[in-house]
Amino acid sequence: MTPNIISKGILRAVGILTAIVLLCYFLYQISSVIAYIAIAVVVALIGRPMTLFLRKRLKFPNTLAVVVTMLMMIGVLAGIIALFVPLITEQSRNLSLLNIEELQASLNRLYQEVILYLGASPEEVNQIIKESSLGKNVMEGFDLAFIPNILNSFFGILSSVSLGLFSVLFISFFFLRDSKLFQKGLLVFIPQNKETNTVNSIEKINGLLSRYFIGLLIQILILFTIYVIVLLIVGIENAVVIAFLCALFNIIPYLGPIIGGALMIFLTMTSNLDADFSAVILPKTGYVLIGIIVGQLVDNFFSQPFIFSNSVKSHPLEIFLVIIVAGLLFGVVGMIIAVPGYTAIKVILKEFLSENEMVKRLTKNL
Repeated sequence: MTPNIISKGILRAVGILTAIVLLCYFLYQISSVIAYIAIAVVVALIGRPMTLFLRKRLKFPNTLAVVVTMLMMIGVLAGIIALFVPLITEQSRNLSLLNIEELQASLNRLYQEVILYLGASPEEVNQIIKESSLGKNVMEGFDLAFIPNILNSFFGILSSVSLGLFSVLFISFFFLRDSKLFQKGLLVFIPQNKETNTVNSIEKINGLLSRYFIGLLIQILILFTIYVIVLLIVGIENAVVIAFLCALFNIIPYLGPIIGGALMIFLTMTSNLDADFSAVILPKTGYVLIGIIVGQLVDNFFSQPFIFSNSVKSHPLEIFLVIIVAGLLFGVVGMIIAVPGYTAIKVILKEFLSENEMVKRLTKNL
């Protein structure tokens, strides 16, 4: 090799590395736009079955079918937000009248009652409180003044969220109206001899992920229904909002149900701070815990197997391993996108490497 060839190779390598760095920097700078597009794709996949139904069964024009679908989705979103408005309004009004000392005393009394119920004598309780870092007050050193600041931050974030919501809805509308829009944009970067395989992959991924996201919504709705019934029977205030929040955590595989269950138990206990622990708080918490267990049993033995087997066509053990690996590599976000991402990868592998023996075994159900 001549020095001229070596120098050209070095310059080419430097140029490629520079281009990759600049591309990564550019993608980082427009990460919010990429996030909007990704969310819009999910929204379009969820709305796709409804659009197809209106178009094919009810003979709606394409644009009208998309508009009706978007209005229905916006209505659902508005209904969900409306659930939180009374709660936020009430809490905002109450915070100005909040007696911090009374709240601290209530939490401190609950803390002592839990210790007593667990078998400690009153003398031991006093000793535990004196020796603990909490001191005589379980809330000592804990400034609750941050709560109003959180609400102020919430309204500050609301403006940016509104911009993001508008962007997502705008992009979703065009993805639904022109189902080939995303496909056409992607084909620009695909060699001509691979276009047929790419189109087949996109169509199959669209169908599988649409069923997956619809199934996920059904899964959340089932849990939400169970939680609402349990909380209403027990008599917990704001049962609908609490049930929706806890059911929504189920989007995060495996970890989400634990967080949602812990949150529901905590809100159940704090909703009855002034009541007797053994006569009121403990029984209500026990009933809620039973409801959480029932909800998770239904989810684990009915909802999840139905979703995984009929939508993404993967074995539950296969999904479990994929979610664990994605969680270790990318955290909570990895766990959420693990199943859709893995499904897309399987479809692409089957389309482009269908002759490979390992790919055949991995994608035999697709």
